[in-house]
Amino acid sequence: MTAITHDSSAPALNAGPGTGTRIWRVVRLNLVNKWTTIWVPVMIMFFIWLVNWLIWWIIWGATAPADRAKAMDGTQWSGGAFYVFVYMLVVGIQVISATFPFALGYSVTRRDFSLGSALTFLLLSAGYSIGFTVLSFVEEWTNGWGLGGHLFTSVYFAGASFPGRLFIVFSGMLFFFAIGAFSAALFMRWRMYGVLAILALIVLLIVGASALITFTGGWPAVGDWFVANGPVGVTAWLLVPTALAALAGYAVLARATPRS
Repeated sequence: MTAITHDSSAPALNAGPGTGTRIWRVVRLNLVNKWTTIWVPVMIMFFIWLVNWLIWWIIWGATAPADRAKAMDGTQWSGGAFYVFVYMLVVGIQVISATFPFALGYSVTRRDFSLGSALTFLLLSAGYSIGFTVLSFVEEWTNGWGLGGHLFTSVYFAGASFPGRLFIVFSGMLFFFAIGAFSAALFMRWRMYGVLAILALIVLLIVGASALITFTGGWPAVGDWFVANGPVGVTAWLLVPTALAALAGYAVLARATPRS
């Protein structure tokens, strides 16, 4: 009788995909609607740039040639680029709320979904921050798009090198992605009551911290801290609430059940 041997090195016939494959499938699922995650943010940024350029053109045309440089210096305090960061919060909400129920329907574990979504936000933040940083240098090379304006080189980004600007934008976008995803996770778990409760708690903490700083006369020290750390140093601290929001979001999603 011939003995039947088993090759232990052969993969099991019923073995499922590895962890990396499962996580990458979640990334692909999150990016199925490229209109929401990619093209709309690009269009928003282009529209912001167009509106700002038109405003600069009006200021430039209405100002005497000798005063134009001074007038356009004020645009370095523009917060126009901030709106695209806020939209990343919206994208974070949409990605989680739209794909989480669908992913569970296909037996994706909450752990794989959380890791895949985190990787999605990392990739999107990297792509957008590279584009934003490149545009900041184009803005410098063209002297503010020919008018001396500042949008991608506002005071929040202009003082840093290419890696510094890249880090600032990347950290900022990742922060808003994390906050958006955490908000969506709260809604999945406790619906609007959970979102409002956490929002109220955050507002109370901000008001309490402001009161403490005011009564202790600490505002000058706060200003000195911002100046000493600079945009890169201040932005680095955003990684702390970003990580906390990501961990909290994972903990909430671990018990969340999609409901109609």
